[in-house]
Amino acid sequence: MRFRPCIDIHNGKVKQIVGSSLRDEGDSARENYVSGQGSAWYAKRYAADGLTGGHVILLNSRSSDRYPETLKAALTAFQAAPGTLMAGGGITPENAGQFLEAGASHVIVTSYVFSNGEIDRTHLAAMTEAVGREHLVLDLSCRKAPDGRWMIMTDRWQKQSREAVDEQLLDELAGSCSEFLIHAVDVEGKGQGPQEELIRLLGAWQGLPVTYAGGIRSLQDLKRLEEAGRGRIDFTIGSALDLFGGTLPYAEVVQRYG
Repeated sequence: MRFRPCIDIHNGKVKQIVGSSLRDEGDSARENYVSGQGSAWYAKRYAADGLTGGHVILLNSRSSDRYPETLKAALTAFQAAPGTLMAGGGITPENAGQFLEAGASHVIVTSYVFSNGEIDRTHLAAMTEAVGREHLVLDLSCRKAPDGRWMIMTDRWQKQSREAVDEQLLDELAGSCSEFLIHAVDVEGKGQGPQEELIRLLGAWQGLPVTYAGGIRSLQDLKRLEEAGRGRIDFTIGSALDLFGGTLPYAEVVQRYG
């Protein structure tokens, strides 16, 4: 179990937001923290601390007027620390190359693969062909439905798909990617603790590396995650870190899990 850092970019700024509040209309979101530092500062800090496998997430839609400044900030981060960070947000076979060429180690994909509410196998094959399985991470961020299933959310978590995260789906997709990234949408950015039920599900699966995000706020939460995930699940933390205005010491997390 290791720490994967993050750089979330919205309207050209490094931010921490409440994930479920993100709206394309008006490029709005409920903000927990807006950094005065640029994306390159974070990328260099993570690299200096020996952290790899982190995520740069572009939170604006590609159709947004604010997307160009968010894209510029993301590319700046990859150029500042080549090979250490992954790119996510609006990735397709057509634009994936610019992120890898800028220095991203992987691209992270959700909506392109889960189009129209279900797995689009033609799109998945095209994505794998474009970047190679070894450079592809599938984002299976999800929300618990009334029937107890963990339903994958697409389009910056604004649309619920008809696909549920379970061992069968993980087995099916594992042949097409190198890792999974999974945000627990309902607790992301709220500092209410992690979704242990989801973590137990992921920890029971013995396959590719999985990174969990959502609700982690303390070292005690990390101990709970390690137990529920059987030590198999990596994690990312945003708003709770003192690096982003929270109270959880970044240096201590790096020392224990970096």
